[in-house]
Amino acid sequence: MSEPFQDKKFEEVTVSTEPIFQGKVISLQVDTVRLPNGELAKREIVKHPGAVAVLALKDDRMLVVEQYRKPLEKSQVEIPAGKLDPGEEPLEAARRELEEETGYKAGTIRHICSFYTSPGFADEILHLYVVENLTRGEVHLDEDEFLECDSITLEQAKQYIHDRRISDAKTITAVYAWQSFKLTGSF
Repeated sequence: MSEPFQDKKFEEVTVSTEPIFQGKVISLQVDTVRLPNGELAKREIVKHPGAVAVLALKDDRMLVVEQYRKPLEKSQVEIPAGKLDPGEEPLEAARRELEEETGYKAGTIRHICSFYTSPGFADEILHLYVVENLTRGEVHLDEDEFLECDSITLEQAKQYIHDRRISDAKTITAVYAWQSFKLTGSF
């Protein structure tokens, strides 16, 4: 991956950080920052270890998992995904999450893109991979994870987006990357 673009003209310099909450997955802090005009402002920031998501393609279908999402108070259809463990490389996390959630092992795996999920208040970066040439393995769900795996066509995925059964950024990004691949032959 290439180095991210850096431009300092709008930089906000951290003056102080107040830790608010330290959880299992995220932490919350309030930073006091000096703005480019010299004034001070507060920034509420969610710190996250980063995550991976996998566009797994098998027989011209995309593997998806359906699970309940408490913040939304409803079930969602999503591509397999999960957070990075400490010191874990994104590529290995993608392989791990795919097998844990779907029972499939990655054959070929390629990085599509990395993006920040909500840069206005969180530092979470998500690495999106495409996987093909899948082989059957074993599902290894976390003890508090309940989901069902399925495979859907591109047309079904687009209908799920329309129906809001798919409404998360990573899965929508994957669906349109897949559509682009089908039209152009590249991601």
